[in-house]
Amino acid sequence: MSALKITKENFEAEVINSDRPVLLDFWAGWCGPCRMVSPLIDEIAQERSDVKVGKINVEEQPELASMFRVMSIPALVVMKDGQVVNRSVGARPKQQILSLLDA
Repeated sequence: MSALKITKENFEAEVINSDRPVLLDFWAGWCGPCRMVSPLIDEIAQERSDVKVGKINVEEQPELASMFRVMSIPALVVMKDGQVVNRSVGARPKQQILSLLDA
């Protein structure tokens, strides 16, 4: 499955009400580290059917970025049962991103 584009319109259905853990990638097109992380996020979306993966463009969705208090990007947030269980800021190698899901 590919990463979903998360917006304020589909946030509740796709993230809050998800029956699987959700990995959210907060990013922007001008962000170099975000472009480094993006292919890794796409790989995880393809490889891990037990996890829902979403991408949130902070410029298009400032309300969601504010809700999660995202001050620096890329920011990764893991949610389970509608609650934040882990988060990370900055570019990370794939293995570290995967380890966020195991918390």
